[in-house]
Amino acid sequence: MQDLISKAGVLLEALPYIQRFRSQTFVVKYGGSFMDSPDVEVRNSVARDIVFLEAVGINPVVVHGGGKAITRAMDAAGLKANFIQGMRVTDEATVNVVEQVLSREINPEIVKTINALGGKARGFSGADIFMCRKLAVIGPDNERIDVGFVGEVTSVNTEPLRECIRRSITPVISPTARGVDGKIYNCNADVAAAQAAIALKARRLVFMSDVPGLLKDPKDSSTLITHLRIGEVDALKKAGIVDKGMIPKVDSAVAALQAGVDKVSLVDGRIDHSVLLEIFTDAGIGTEVVL
Repeated sequence: MQDLISKAGVLLEALPYIQRFRSQTFVVKYGGSFMDSPDVEVRNSVARDIVFLEAVGINPVVVHGGGKAITRAMDAAGLKANFIQGMRVTDEATVNVVEQVLSREINPEIVKTINALGGKARGFSGADIFMCRKLAVIGPDNERIDVGFVGEVTSVNTEPLRECIRRSITPVISPTARGVDGKIYNCNADVAAAQAAIALKARRLVFMSDVPGLLKDPKDSSTLITHLRIGEVDALKKAGIVDKGMIPKVDSAVAALQAGVDKVSLVDGRIDHSVLLEIFTDAGIGTEVVL
């Protein structure tokens, strides 16, 4: 009986959040090593969270990554992965692999999983949703470095996404984009998710990865920064706390908040139902970034 009462308590804790967020758009960036887990339940956990959001009247929009799968596919094709400043150098052969893996393999699999769990999802190649310019990369001596077909998202074709939202269907988008030259570019999924959130005037943006959030000491999970105001970001960059792969997440969070998104969360996708815990509980998990 006590277990049943506890379950009722959990539902009641979630109720005000469900009421507050009903009919709102939430963008979820789905990425991290848990995407590659051999455990079906681990891979399904995020999809169940998305289905739950649908069921309570929230409009989820998913932007996914897939870097490790791209590297495996490149190895199989005899292509060497090369990174500069954390960005994958993307020649024409590589961008073909990127589009194949992200838009024709990972994307349909996520859509299939959401649908199999009772949700409704539709997949999009990012090249049909995002426009980009070629990313300008500046080296340590102020020289320009050519990283190939790597793009910076500049605009979002929102109408197909809004049509899905009107029909209570979850859009699932790969992080590629179309350049002004008509060619496909590889994009950072965090940046793409933030641009989608801005264009759709989303209420919340959630970045999922395989770290607990922003840590003062990357080796010590007890140093988690649970609450971060954007005015503190520069000091954390200078201190080296925000660096490497966390830079595009935090910079994208700042851009989203300045454009009107209420809150951005950095959560650990390895934790079961981390999206629901962040959104529907008083304590939350991970790092919340606010104005």
